[in-house]
Amino acid sequence: IMFLNTLTPKFYVALTGTSSLISGLILIFEWWYFRKYGTSFIEQVSVSHLRPLLGGVDNSAPNSPSSSNGDADSSRQSVSECKVWRNPLNLFRGAEYNRYTWVTGREPLTYYDMNLSAQDHQTFFTCDSDHLRPADAIMQKAWRERNPQARITAAHEALDLEDCATAYILLAEEEATTIVEAEKLFKQALKIGESCYRRSQQLQHHGAQYEAQHRRDTNVLVYIKRRLAMCSRKLGRTREAVKMMRDLMKEFPLLSMFNIHENLLESLLELQNYADVQAVLAKYDDISLPKSATICYTAALLKARAVSDKFSPEAASRRGLSTAEMNAVEAIHRAVEFNPHVPKYLLEMKSLILPPEHILKRGDSEAIAYTFFHLQHWKRVEGALNLLHCTWEGTFRMIPYPLEKGHLFYPYPVCTETADRELLPTVFHEVSVYPKKELPFFILFTAGLCSFTAMLALLTHQFPELMGVFAKAFLSTLFAPLNFIMEKVESILPSSLWHQLTRI
Repeated sequence: IMFLNTLTPKFYVALTGTSSLISGLILIFEWWYFRKYGTSFIEQVSVSHLRPLLGGVDNSAPNSPSSSNGDADSSRQSVSECKVWRNPLNLFRGAEYNRYTWVTGREPLTYYDMNLSAQDHQTFFTCDSDHLRPADAIMQKAWRERNPQARITAAHEALDLEDCATAYILLAEEEATTIVEAEKLFKQALKIGESCYRRSQQLQHHGAQYEAQHRRDTNVLVYIKRRLAMCSRKLGRTREAVKMMRDLMKEFPLLSMFNIHENLLESLLELQNYADVQAVLAKYDDISLPKSATICYTAALLKARAVSDKFSPEAASRRGLSTAEMNAVEAIHRAVEFNPHVPKYLLEMKSLILPPEHILKRGDSEAIAYTFFHLQHWKRVEGALNLLHCTWEGTFRMIPYPLEKGHLFYPYPVCTETADRELLPTVFHEVSVYPKKELPFFILFTAGLCSFTAMLALLTHQFPELMGVFAKAFLSTLFAPLNFIMEKVESILPSSLWHQLTRI
């Protein structure tokens, strides 16, 4: 008690001010760590390091060969869940992405995304026998070059030696500043690509080297034709684009890696040819085939189109949903479960950016890529967005724990946020996270502690005498039970024994 009486108001100001500063620094660090890594630093350290020291048992450690096999299976599943796919509707770098950079000064593509594209180009457009042909040898190095200007220079060097389809592809993608210029270059590439394809087709059975060369020439030809069809679509010749895509799918039915059917669906929706859209969906919206946001949301749009013009939430609540309305709502719920990020973009609750060159299925990157091209088709169907607005949030009531259990699809992958942060320019885009993470307890605790101690420091500085009285009263009350116990002990024990104990 005597010690408490000797404390001055300055001590209380210093104590509360220091406490507020320390808790504020902890709060800032915790918030930064949570925003960057999605978890609490204090919680992670306590679970990873302190819990084993205190004797906690890690139940996740495999104790048997079967459990280790299960871990391997789950890791393989997580890798497959987070597989990154090439965007079927990716834009042209020179004519679209670079124009955006010139106007805004922002880079729409991340280094990770462009690095994946470089790997794709090396896979599609090169083979082991390229060193035998000087132009192809130059292009093999060009696809590995990081500097865009160096790639363009290498493509021109290859064309100075001989006509080269892949050199024209690179110039069409990266040097052409308009779609018209890109189309001209792709048409030049097509002539060379077709002759190379016919030549390698005749020699493909003469050995593994010729077979690899034919595979490369096939990829080059399919890529050129697909990009030419996309040029036609962008230039308003949609019927011509549809014909080119159909012919390409008939000519090369096994090359599903390019997902040309998604380009076809978008073009058919632009023509409002809904019967043909339904026919394409009947072929590709199959249980044995991989799904995508384009497949699921286009199916939902077609079912919504049948009822959306007359849909009224008030009327539906009074009389209940009809069979057609129920089918439309179920289709929307199915689409939202597959990719829950899309509705906010379709309903313009979240701003769009240019889509990346690669997407993660069920992630924010896929939602951006889908909405960028399909928002106009939803707006064209009267009442479709209203129906989506009234029903999409009902999906989450059916899957309260989406990371643990799904409804129509597998549980939502936990790795999508990390991959999307690599694919999307987080400098000017806030990545959509599902399910939305709640703030960790330690951030809330440090925020409250910082606010409380700062308030105490301010009050002590303004009213030192009054706060000194309050502090002494508080500490006296806090130590009152201890003083009471001490007095009882003194009254019970003999004074001589108590004297000996105090001396010890």
